[in-house]
Amino acid sequence: MSKLNSTDPEIAKLIDLEAKRQVQVLEMIASENYASRAVREALGSVLTNKYSEGFPKKRYYQGNAVADEVEILAIERAKKLFNVPYVNVQPLSGSPANSIVYLALLDYKDKLMGLSRDFGGHITHGGPLSLSAKFFTPVHYTLGKDGELDYEAIEKLALKEKPKLIICGFTAYPRIYDFKKFGEIADKVGAYLMADVSHVTGLIVAGVHPSPVPYAHVITTTTHKTLRGPRGAMILITDKGLKKNPDLPKLIETATIPGMQGGPHDNQTAAIAVALKEASTPQFKKYGAQIVKNAQKLASELIKYGFNLSSGGTDNHLILIDLTNKKVNGAMAALALEVAGIVLNKNGVPFDKLPPYWTSGIRLGTPAITTRGMKEVEMVKIASWMNQVIDEVAGNELPEDKEKRLEVWRKFKTEVVKNKKLLRIAKEVKIFCQKYPVP
Repeated sequence: MSKLNSTDPEIAKLIDLEAKRQVQVLEMIASENYASRAVREALGSVLTNKYSEGFPKKRYYQGNAVADEVEILAIERAKKLFNVPYVNVQPLSGSPANSIVYLALLDYKDKLMGLSRDFGGHITHGGPLSLSAKFFTPVHYTLGKDGELDYEAIEKLALKEKPKLIICGFTAYPRIYDFKKFGEIADKVGAYLMADVSHVTGLIVAGVHPSPVPYAHVITTTTHKTLRGPRGAMILITDKGLKKNPDLPKLIETATIPGMQGGPHDNQTAAIAVALKEASTPQFKKYGAQIVKNAQKLASELIKYGFNLSSGGTDNHLILIDLTNKKVNGAMAALALEVAGIVLNKNGVPFDKLPPYWTSGIRLGTPAITTRGMKEVEMVKIASWMNQVIDEVAGNELPEDKEKRLEVWRKFKTEVVKNKKLLRIAKEVKIFCQKYPVP
């Protein structure tokens, strides 16, 4: 970064600080990962200079011969990896990808049906204040008392509401997604089935999670998270989707441009292509399998310490913990863990009694730490640290009065960053992390 150091030393310093932070902590946010150096080099390439409105061989600007080849390569790699006939690699991120599908398939106020945000659904699946709720009519299913999807209840709701689009795919669900059952439900009511597999794409590629390809009509996914690429997204159309509507590719492309976006980011497209090539290797399959092994080992260790895991465990990369029995809310727990060098996020849990600002739970995942080479034995140590941190801040329950809550929160934030035990754990984590290089 010699040029950046001389041009803008302030930004160079901040980037350097972030690089050090990522090395020195346990990155356990379930939606984060470490992209390879090759992916980052493509992302920082001269392709960032080009405008490429339109699609390969059908551009609005001149000078796109190379950009066309980059996008075609990314598309062909994705089609082969997922065994689908059509892929759009232009969505700038996951939320626009979902919005493109809605714009393509739905009319104003049409019903879309997804998991409630309060139970682990994504905000773009009809969440309050989102585009999906403002322009369409959301219908939400929830989880059963066991914290798992109740397919019988989902089918009853679908038969009653007759949504035009059903969404399966979640942001905080630790179990296998049964795409076959969702496909059967969608077929019964004549709905499109959109599988948002942003969280589990890498696991699907690795063969440790079922694929939605035989059952869904449209698939959306981000390209980071378990796929370990750049921040971006893809829209896949399956053979089943083409059979239902042969015009789906045209509808998706029109909804992309001019519907939702202008020019794609060619540097991002190139980085996606690199990530797809990396994901096609035997090493990536081993990586995906290890993500799940690590998550399940970490879950079992946390259960030994008395942590209450949503649905009792995990089948994928993600763990959702209800901290009610630990006498601390998610916001305080997440901050305390960050002070101790363990980075995750506060998260609502099924049937949560606390509002989204506080939450009763935390969400964590194993993709990033698995990228660093950690395995089951390291999960034992991480669980121990997490238990020590939560024990240290247990008892910080929130008063009912909102003003008093804020006072307690302000005091907690001031004191927790000086907590000697948490700072000691942070030093241990830093030393521990030195053994596991990041890309």
